[in-house]
Amino acid sequence: MKATSPPELPRNLEALLEFGWKTKTVKQEMRDNFTDMLASGDELFPGILGYENTVIPEVNLAVLAGHDMLFLGEKGQAKSRMMRMLVRFLDEWIPYLDDPALPVHEDPLNPITTLGKRIVNETDPSLINIEWWHRDSRYAERLGPGTKFADIIGEIDPAKLTSGVSMGAEEALSFGLIPRLHRGIFAMNELPELDDLVQVGLFNILEERDVQIRGYPIQFDLDAVILFSANPATYNRSGKVIPQLKDRIGSMIRTHYPEDRDVGIEILRQEIGGDLDGEYPIQIPYFMYQVIEEITVQARKSKYIDHASGVSARFSMANFRTVIASARQRGIVHQEQPAVPRISDLGHLYSSSIGKLELDMMGTHQMSEKQVLDTVVAEAIKVVFEEYVDQHGLEAISEVFSKGVRIEVGDQLPSSHYAERLKQVPKAWELAFEVNASESEAVRASCVEFVLAGLYCSERISRSQRHGKIEYEV
Repeated sequence: MKATSPPELPRNLEALLEFGWKTKTVKQEMRDNFTDMLASGDELFPGILGYENTVIPEVNLAVLAGHDMLFLGEKGQAKSRMMRMLVRFLDEWIPYLDDPALPVHEDPLNPITTLGKRIVNETDPSLINIEWWHRDSRYAERLGPGTKFADIIGEIDPAKLTSGVSMGAEEALSFGLIPRLHRGIFAMNELPELDDLVQVGLFNILEERDVQIRGYPIQFDLDAVILFSANPATYNRSGKVIPQLKDRIGSMIRTHYPEDRDVGIEILRQEIGGDLDGEYPIQIPYFMYQVIEEITVQARKSKYIDHASGVSARFSMANFRTVIASARQRGIVHQEQPAVPRISDLGHLYSSSIGKLELDMMGTHQMSEKQVLDTVVAEAIKVVFEEYVDQHGLEAISEVFSKGVRIEVGDQLPSSHYAERLKQVPKAWELAFEVNASESEAVRASCVEFVLAGLYCSERISRSQRHGKIEYEV
């Protein structure tokens, strides 16, 4: 929804001059507002986790330096999110000449088009209308693949030529996205996928801040911050980005995946938010967060997956939502509240994972994507389970299953099914988990499945699978 400017702001040029408004470039605006926020101790990038000591300090310096920026990193590393957040360093409102014939949001004190200059120089200031542009509207982004020169820079308008306008005149141009975003921020995602001709137009804008269309240079004092994002594998490939454009980008910001699993879990919790509440609420044992995030960690390490492509944070999000959905469905069917996710819910991850992993086709393995995912999930369960064994010692729990207990598990089995098979809850369980396995049947079922799957992945017990149900036994 379009923001409405406050009524007390000036509505004509004369009032604006009396108001004392001063012209600033976009980079000056950002630097001044950033400086104020930094000095007052405000949180600069709320909601961005894991970048406090790496990415954010580099962005801070780039803003203070007045640089255009390139965010370089694999998919799912918050590159676009970081770029969009730079809008918060713009002034909330800036004035512009309110005339429908103007192709850009003209600075009333420093117009760049011929028409804008004529309006300001030849019209009584009290008759020049002023409107206000909110910062949220001063940002636009575009995806590199398929983007044409005319889309972001401009083209000669044939209709204007037929009306008698000279081809070399400013009035003959139909402006693209960047000129129309004069006094704003423009972001180009997937820079290496841009056509060479478009890249040439971009480095001319970055260096000279003018527009050249079909050999006709139109001199503008174009004011915009230009941002880019790219994947290292394509950005560093020879010939994908022309050297002159690389040379004109002020700062390269290298992003990364969470450096430890706990940060990834924090991001999961932040993004999922209120999805756990509602008529059929969800309670999630911490080991389930650990397993889901460890699946992503193991995928990023796997020799079967292309490391150059990366494994996005969206992989964790999609898998987590699938597990929540499976638990909620079980809660609805069996009237269990709250519903508690289990290891068997991971059996539905094919739908949320297939297509998000790019296999390393250079290897000699002949594994399918499903087989690779099964391997990654098993390794993740093993890693997390062995951490619990090392930290708490689960020998007492393992002993329960070493005495010939046979348990069938499945995502659609009611929690009471597990309670019948395991009448006694070992005391060790109360120490091993942050949830008490005896507090509810649903929590106990989740704990049982985690231990069983951990023992199986550690090759301590066996299992068989039939008709969507799994049976564990010694």
